[in-house]
Amino acid sequence: MLKSFYNLFLQMLLLFSTTIVAQVNGSNTSSKIDVDLASKEKEQIIDAFVRLNRGDEKVYVIGHQLRKKAHTHYAKINANSLLAYYFRNRRLTDSSNFYVKEFMKLNTVGGDSLICRRKTIAYNLLAINYNTKGLVEESKKWHQKGITLAKKYNDEENYYTHLHGLAVNYVALGDLKQALQLFKECLLYKKDLELTMGSYINIGQIYSENNDFETSDLYLKKGLKLAKKAQFTSAEATILSILASNAQAVNKTDEALVLYERVIEIANKHKFHKERLNAEMNIGSILIDKKKNHDAELIYSLALSSAIDLGYLDQQLILYENLKKIAINESNYEKAYYFSSQYFTIKDSIGQLQRNKEINELEVKYQTLQKEKEISILQVEKVNQDLELANQKETIQNLELQREIEKKENENELLSFQNATEKTNNENRLLRKNQDIKEAQFLIQQAETTRQRSIKNIILYSFLIFLIPIIGLLYTYYLKLKAQHELNKKQEEVNEQKIASILKDQELKLVKASIKGQNNERKRIAQELHDSIGGNLAGIKLRLNNSDSSDLASINHQIDDTYRQVRNLSHNLIPKKFSENNFCNILKEYLNNILEGSSISSNLSAYPVEEIDLLNKGLQAEVFKIIQELITNTIKHAKASSINIQINLIDNILGIIFEDNGIGFNVKKETNGIGFKNMKSRLKKISGILNIDSNPKIGTIISIEIFNLKPHKQ
Repeated sequence: MLKSFYNLFLQMLLLFSTTIVAQVNGSNTSSKIDVDLASKEKEQIIDAFVRLNRGDEKVYVIGHQLRKKAHTHYAKINANSLLAYYFRNRRLTDSSNFYVKEFMKLNTVGGDSLICRRKTIAYNLLAINYNTKGLVEESKKWHQKGITLAKKYNDEENYYTHLHGLAVNYVALGDLKQALQLFKECLLYKKDLELTMGSYINIGQIYSENNDFETSDLYLKKGLKLAKKAQFTSAEATILSILASNAQAVNKTDEALVLYERVIEIANKHKFHKERLNAEMNIGSILIDKKKNHDAELIYSLALSSAIDLGYLDQQLILYENLKKIAINESNYEKAYYFSSQYFTIKDSIGQLQRNKEINELEVKYQTLQKEKEISILQVEKVNQDLELANQKETIQNLELQREIEKKENENELLSFQNATEKTNNENRLLRKNQDIKEAQFLIQQAETTRQRSIKNIILYSFLIFLIPIIGLLYTYYLKLKAQHELNKKQEEVNEQKIASILKDQELKLVKASIKGQNNERKRIAQELHDSIGGNLAGIKLRLNNSDSSDLASINHQIDDTYRQVRNLSHNLIPKKFSENNFCNILKEYLNNILEGSSISSNLSAYPVEEIDLLNKGLQAEVFKIIQELITNTIKHAKASSINIQINLIDNILGIIFEDNGIGFNVKKETNGIGFKNMKSRLKKISGILNIDSNPKIGTIISIEIFNLKPHKQ
């Protein structure tokens, strides 16, 4: 099935975008800004999918930006699907599956049929990823789920898409009979010409492998008719190659040669280099069978020239090997030696290229990691630049305000000076008049003036004397405020140290309480074994040594009593809190208690709660200890401000996603500690798997899946 999955998702984009715009336009509180925002994010998503189809590396950055900053549900859900396809194209199937599951969590908006359509497309992507990993059975499971869902909502297109994928799974598993049946069922769907033609080709190939060449030719010719009608020249060349191979297998060599010549004609016209090369090589093998070594050598030489030009090393190996055989048949050992040396030269080149490919893949991964780091650094620098710009604006505003204040002060001083000058002039005029009228009072007026000046000086000096202590007090108050600020800063540091100390004390108390409880439990078990079961076994031994057949009933009764005590003791080994309380409530209570008094926020969601609480109590205890270890690691090392835990029970698979926004860590270097080893050991006992997605400075996501769950026995 070579059908384009981008077309399916672009159809979904159009359906979902129509729903979003309708919701925004129909809302009483929406505005033109809301509509423009939804339209803008829709254009970003479609542009990103076009970039993805072109192999643009910027898709990774665009997807993560939309995932974190998108405003519409439409953008968030499609950001996850974008990243899922990005990682699928790079064969990073675990990362792709993670974003597919995130996409399915957000798949809650729209009608039932739209939600179903998106879900079946997501199932198809999961199936492809698992098939890529070689997990064919897991791939089958998701195709079967997609088929069930498509049937429920009469979604024919996705039903037959999943059916075709399931048939491919059966081919990989070697169950050609089942694959053949499914491919034939796909022929009932007439609306997808590409799917129908692919089914004809696959059916023809299966019959050819089963040596039923007549039936194979029948289906291949039907596919050839469709390929010509739709002008699918690549499919036409493929079908003609298989028909020629069938004719060659039944010794219809002349017919095979005609068909191979037709393949070469199509390949030359449309530049299908590999198809032409394969046809030439097959013609050469027919000529060898006909003992036409010279003609075979000629066409092999032409094919070799093409293979060298195209850089097809595998084909070069085959051609050199065949040319060597022809030379040996003609007793031309010099040529045979030359072709043999060329063969080994090419083989060495393939080995070197393989090593270079592995090195290049490692280099690409390293460069990708470096780009992610550069993006993070640029984001931090942008934030710093924004802060610096804001500070500069605030400084400019403060300078302008200071200039206004200085201007007002200068105006006030000028007015004061003018008033003083005018007052002095008035006094002088008054003095002149008084001098003309009352010369006798000159000395008295002079004394009065002197007295007034003395009073003014006294007032001025008094004001200065009063002002100096005020300035001193203000300076002292400033120093006190500064000291108080430093004291508050020190107090905050002390408080942080106290909080850290309290957290460590809480952890120590939990460890001590756990050890004490374990010791008490061991002591109680030892007493039970020694006093009750040990006594009973000693009594049984004594009776067996000194008994006759009449005591067998009594011994039997005593053995039953001992068995009941052992059974009760084993049941009591299950922690009381799991037998007397619901698992989800215990986990919530523990999360609240351990994070109480810290700055870390937490969120725990579980679905369905009732079914999770009914799981086997032993399994619940192991899961609790694993989550306990994850929380402890986050508190100690992650420097996170939030923890998010999701627990889901779907199709008898318990899934746990643990996420924090801490500093992250290097997964390759830091997963060999005791904590991770203990978690992996516990998961191995309960048929679980652990996946870690973490990078420095971007947080950590840990996903756990536990299979073969058994319900709790009441």
